[in-house]
Amino acid sequence: MRSRSMAKPVTRVALGLALLAIPTTAVAATAGPAAPVAATAQAAPHTAKAATGLDDPAKKEIAMQLVSSAENSSLDWKDQYKYIDDIGDGRGYTGGIIGFTSGTHDMLELVELYTKRKPDNILAKYLPALRKVDGSDSHEGLDPNYKKDWRKAAQDAAFQKAQNDERDRVYFNPAVKQGKADGIGVLGQFAYYDAIVMHGDGDDKTSFSNIRKRALAKAKPPAQGGDEKAYLSAFLDARVWAMKQEEAHSDTSRVDTAQRVFLKAGNLDLHTPLNWKVYGDSYHIG
Repeated sequence: MRSRSMAKPVTRVALGLALLAIPTTAVAATAGPAAPVAATAQAAPHTAKAATGLDDPAKKEIAMQLVSSAENSSLDWKDQYKYIDDIGDGRGYTGGIIGFTSGTHDMLELVELYTKRKPDNILAKYLPALRKVDGSDSHEGLDPNYKKDWRKAAQDAAFQKAQNDERDRVYFNPAVKQGKADGIGVLGQFAYYDAIVMHGDGDDKTSFSNIRKRALAKAKPPAQGGDEKAYLSAFLDARVWAMKQEEAHSDTSRVDTAQRVFLKAGNLDLHTPLNWKVYGDSYHIG
């Protein structure tokens, strides 16, 4: 599991997933929405083209699994609602399906949303402490029971929905919207999403927007008359550059042996079956 670069709390941009676990080789078949995609694509290829983007439910499920393979060493992204720990990266507690952190504002926003929808929830009492530690790695006012209460809250469908909604608002929807505006397909939209998950979209040089600007200096996206594969190659080059600016991201295999594999195969719509590696571990959706 890897962490995202630090983002300024005032930008309301979160860090990347940083769920601490020992990487283990995992090969898993898709459960739920992703499995029918392969069968549909094989039986009637024209139906696969009906997916307008990464926001197609089956494609979104694939996206969640791809990110989880890098961040959680598992394809079971839904098992991460309950995750909570301090991994010693200077960002305080990291928790949930997208690595919400107490030091970078998005965990605070998540608990605020949950409390707005369900005022008597078990985490509401921590809001004053979360506001106080925002922007730091402090646990003041959170220990000793915050982790236990987070895991209990994760059993609540309302808290799971709040995590889903904040993930979409801050990361997924902006990535898909920009990808569609640039005229790139499902793989490109996923590349945007994975970048925004790890780097956030603040004003620093390694933010998603500045990675995209770096790519635009090298190639044009389809919306500007460019070749999609050439543009995505430039974007992934820019992404690797950004990752190498921070020691925690120096292993770029989530790009090199995952996204580039799909790009080289010309699989711009992420049709299953999919085979890739992250940090040396092998994964399969099909």
